[in-house]
Amino acid sequence: MKADVAIVNASKTADVAAYEDVIGGSVKTNTAHLPLRSRSEEDASISDRSKDPTVNDEAIVHVIDDDESLRHALDLMLATVGLQVRTYESANRFLDSRAWDSFGCIVLDVRLPGVSGLDFQSQLADLGIPLPVIMMTAHGDVPMSVRAMKAGAVDFLAKPFRAQDMIDAVLAAIGRDRQRRQADGTARALRDRFATLSAREKQVVMLVTAGMMNKQVAGDLGISEITVKAHRAAAMRKMCATSLADLVRMADVIRRQST
Repeated sequence: MKADVAIVNASKTADVAAYEDVIGGSVKTNTAHLPLRSRSEEDASISDRSKDPTVNDEAIVHVIDDDESLRHALDLMLATVGLQVRTYESANRFLDSRAWDSFGCIVLDVRLPGVSGLDFQSQLADLGIPLPVIMMTAHGDVPMSVRAMKAGAVDFLAKPFRAQDMIDAVLAAIGRDRQRRQADGTARALRDRFATLSAREKQVVMLVTAGMMNKQVAGDLGISEITVKAHRAAAMRKMCATSLADLVRMADVIRRQST
């Protein structure tokens, strides 16, 4: 399906374009049910987003669709909010690029040559690709959208879709990826600190944070209560824990990572 996108040059020196409200189909398609914003509101929103420092932070949007005109339209549109875009005509082309370690998200069409978008989405976790996914299709139905959302899709957009809807979905996906990476970074830091503990300190931490009293830990490990307190204090210092509650939260993260 070709995309009818009207592009108007904002100026000869600025690489900014104003788009029609609908991408992925004829702009004359019935969209009366959509609460479209006025052109001035849309332009102001896009302008505000392009100035947002959380948007222009090297995020890469990977667009996978076999429609070249739609890939080009999304590339131009997402560039107006400061996003880098890479496009692919199939899931295999995306895999061949090996570019998924970058911060960002995937915009994925349901119908693709070879592996379908839905099947590829279900394979991402096994492939070790944690990027959030936005699904889009011109042939969607309720079961299809339910399957995509249950598999973790950030959004499911039916073609034709408004430019603003895609921008909102992409920014939400990037926000989710940012949170995941921050959480992963925190977990790695905790694992690194935990690795500096002695074997006995690790035992004490796990037992204390499981709810055991110092006296119980001492009896379980066959050491004195004073020794338990010494190991606990050393472990809290090495883990940078300011309280027992803080240490419990850290231990919970480590337990989840080890399972």
